[in-house]
Amino acid sequence: MGMYEPIRGHDDVEKEQEKEKRGVRHSVEGEDDVEMAVHARSGTAIPNAGRDSNKIEEESSKQKRHQQQRLVSLDVFRGVTVALMIFVDDAGGILPAINHSPWDGLTLADFVMPFFLFIVGISLALTYKNLSCRAVATRKAILRALKLLMLGLFLQGGFFHGLNDLTYGVDIEHMRWMGILQRIAIAYLLAALCEIWLKGDGNVNLVSSLFRQYRFQWALVLMLSTLYLSLLYGLYVPDWEYRIPIETSSSPPKLFSVKCGVHGDTGPACNSVGMIDRKILGIQHLYKRPVYARTQQCSINSPSNGPLPSDAPSWCQAPFDPEGLLSSVMAIVSCFVGLHYGHIIVHYKVTMSTELAFLPLPKVYIFFTSFSPHIQDHRDRIFHWMVTSSCLVVLGLGLNLCGMHFNKALYTFSYMCFTAGVAGILFAGIYFMVDVCGCRRPTFVMEWMGMHALMLYILAACNVLPVFLQGFYWRRPRNNILGLIGIGR
Repeated sequence: MGMYEPIRGHDDVEKEQEKEKRGVRHSVEGEDDVEMAVHARSGTAIPNAGRDSNKIEEESSKQKRHQQQRLVSLDVFRGVTVALMIFVDDAGGILPAINHSPWDGLTLADFVMPFFLFIVGISLALTYKNLSCRAVATRKAILRALKLLMLGLFLQGGFFHGLNDLTYGVDIEHMRWMGILQRIAIAYLLAALCEIWLKGDGNVNLVSSLFRQYRFQWALVLMLSTLYLSLLYGLYVPDWEYRIPIETSSSPPKLFSVKCGVHGDTGPACNSVGMIDRKILGIQHLYKRPVYARTQQCSINSPSNGPLPSDAPSWCQAPFDPEGLLSSVMAIVSCFVGLHYGHIIVHYKVTMSTELAFLPLPKVYIFFTSFSPHIQDHRDRIFHWMVTSSCLVVLGLGLNLCGMHFNKALYTFSYMCFTAGVAGILFAGIYFMVDVCGCRRPTFVMEWMGMHALMLYILAACNVLPVFLQGFYWRRPRNNILGLIGIGR
């Protein structure tokens, strides 16, 4: 997405100064990707005496070796989130306890979206740590958001809609406008613009100065939260209707009427989140398989999918988008929370005293001596992360007990606080294990998955891999590779 320089200590700075004296040239380039993986590439070139300067430049440009240096813990956290997404998508149908909650409540699957948004926020703080031109950065941020948005519309707008029959295509009249990638694109764009334009230029020494540096961003977070809560609990939701076509008949679609006429309802039928989506996006462009179809009112096999009960309410088959417009407002706040955690990385440097900087100390010794006055290690970062995360978790639990229930479909304020706090605790733990203690071997697979998160998401979650496996068949589409091994029959 952008570039950042890894946080360096005094030892790294002095080594670079020595290299510059010897005539070694350093350059840093940025390489970006749409899944918000932030890294820098550095290369060196040593001039050869007796050659023409033009030839030296040509040879050096051809022989540059780029070594990627990343915040490894962020890659591992992203990989863990991708693995969690794949696990709940594949096993959620078998184990309803880990599948998305039918409405109120919190399950393992409900952490995936907040984790992704949190990761985007951290990446943005590292990307825009040093800006050379705000206008150029803004243009690039808009283009990246548009690319992600278009990819989401293509993959989640209904392109693959009949895997066993290999039917595909996008019906513009009924395509889904919102989705996971679309929500991430919106949150990324707004957070990126704020990070580019709404931050101070002063130094940060205390927590108060950190908040003062980004006071305009926090003011925007307060405005977004107030807007969400005002619309969720203040809007009047009138009665509404929807139609469902009858598949086995040529008769006109069946009409369902839903009785509401209430303010501030957070149930499946009469919430303002669904009303805003129906009014602005159109009910034909919403998600056709809502999570509340697995509630006890709508399924005899609840919390799994099943036939409708005889006394099922009229709203059970109505479309509802879990990535709707109003719920995305609070999802943006999750991204800003991650942005704050990234600011802690940027402003709380990891430095070592010059007395110990060049000694070949074991990692275990460095870890235990980091608590002595001689070394200022990662304590400040982890301390601030844990304090913020604990406050968010306690606030989310308190609001849930007071009646503002955890709800992923509505993306309630309590849900945002609790999931962001859990994301912060998990990231701090991964950072401590990977970047502080240096335990990279056990997390190698997660690190690789994090570096290729978008590719894995497209293959696993957007039906590209199933279509590839089912695309080679004998005579009939059902006689495919999966059918040979007994899957998908």
